Amino acid sequence: MKTTTPIRRFSDLASAVAAAPARLGDVRLIAVDGRAGSGKTTFAGRLAAAMRASALSVAEIHTDDLLSGWGDILSFAPRLLEQVLAPLLAGQPAAYYRYDWLAERFQQTPVVVGVPDVLIVEGTASANAEVRSSATLVVRVTAPRDLRLARGMIRDGEALLPQWRRWMADEDDHFTRRAADQADHADVVVNGAPAIVHDPNREYVVADPCAVGVEL
Repeated sequence: MKTTTPIRRFSDLASAVAAAPARLGDVRLIAVDGRAGSGKTTFAGRLAAAMRASALSVAEIHTDDLLSGWGDILSFAPRLLEQVLAPLLAGQPAAYYRYDWLAERFQQTPVVVGVPDVLIVEGTASANAEVRSSATLVVRVTAPRDLRLARGMIRDGEALLPQWRRWMADEDDHFTRRAADQADHADVVVNGAPAIVHDPNREYVVADPCAVGVEL
């Protein structure tokens, strides 16, 4: 029986995106979705590097920068749509205001997005309906719950454990409701905690299809 390796190359994925049609005006939009601590930011950064190596201009937006604190997992969505997606769809340069988590307010100086060849939107629930409708590629990154929480504590510190637990409960609710949405799909499901040997800067590991809808 012929077996297929789960290892894929970022350069091949970048080439596939470059060859696909733009659906957000002239911009190829990529959504990198998944739960907190799954490895989304790392994956998005490495894919962006592969895109830039192909001489494409790339902008990266993290939905954490558009959230208004811990309270609502989807609070980023209206800002992403109004400040970024709508202008790009109309062929206009985009910019957004980043949330300052320490000051607990949005900064007054905008972050300029312009009109890039590729826009990568990374974050929990980033592949919502508004994004999916204009996306060239939807990626979902998975990792075990305990590992995701451990990564969060390393990044944010034990003092934020209560906020993390509430956030993870909100994620459970969000992804459980989305599992019934037949329009919700991912083009690529990535293993954010692979045990298989590979070059993480150039390669990624696709997840077992059985993981989809179970531990996103």
